[in-house]
Amino acid sequence: MRKLNDVLKKTGIEIYREITAVALYSMISSLVLVAIVMYVKLVVALVLLPVLYMPLFYGVCYAYHRKTERGKSRLKDVFQGAVKGLGPAIVMGFFFVVMILILWSTWWYYGGKEGMGSLAFGVFQTYFVLMALVSQFYTFQLVIQEGMGIFKAMAHSVKLFLKFPAYTLGACFQALVVAVPLLLTVVGFGFLFNGMWAIFQHKATYNVLNPEEPKPESGSVISSEAGGVGI
Repeated sequence: MRKLNDVLKKTGIEIYREITAVALYSMISSLVLVAIVMYVKLVVALVLLPVLYMPLFYGVCYAYHRKTERGKSRLKDVFQGAVKGLGPAIVMGFFFVVMILILWSTWWYYGGKEGMGSLAFGVFQTYFVLMALVSQFYTFQLVIQEGMGIFKAMAHSVKLFLKFPAYTLGACFQALVVAVPLLLTVVGFGFLFNGMWAIFQHKATYNVLNPEEPKPESGSVISSEAGGVGI
């Protein structure tokens, strides 16, 4: 299996060559995110994010996968992927919402209490939520690359996490390192993160699914050439 550093290098090269598609796909999905966050009440937003934003996020991941197969980026793949992956995206979206609510409610209830017991429980719950989120690092790509059902993909993602814990934690840490600076600029996050994530997650997952694969991933020879975005 390739080292994570090799995956990062290949991801960086691919992002540079596909920067137009990265920016366009990220912008489309981020517009929905911005609209929900800025103009919708919190309770409604917690419902709309899984229903509207997550399918588009899935569509960005799907579009890059189709690009590796076909060798050309197409804008309509984002929307086709959003429709095709509506079920898996909604399930994962509500999973993330539940994890966030668990974390928020834990610190809301125990954060104001004194004593080491409350602090210890809050830290444990935080660790539990973070590990649960990390364990789903491969889920979307298992659905996209392997054609698994969402619940089977979620279970298999946990198995891959347990099989490659250091690799998975390292990949999530690298994604966080990129996400935080982009979030500080806001515009940078909106125009770059989703597309960058789709490329990185695709390559990281392909690496663990094909540890003995000596050849580049399907379509990578073609996709290494810079190109525009088709409609």
